[in-house]
Amino acid sequence: MVMSPSTKQKISIILDVSKVVFHWGFIPAVLYLGFKKGADPGMPPLSFMNLLWQ
Repeated sequence: MVMSPSTKQKISIILDVSKVVFHWGFIPAVLYLGFKKGADPGMPPLSFMNLLWQ
């Protein structure tokens, strides 16, 4: 299968953008999902200040 140079360039751009999005979005996504789920029973409640101080 032979790809044209423009197709290779578009695929390269898509991969570069997806790499940047994953790089900068992974930790915020994990934090968001953790705060959305909440604390486990018996643990102190989650807050933004707890995140900064512990």
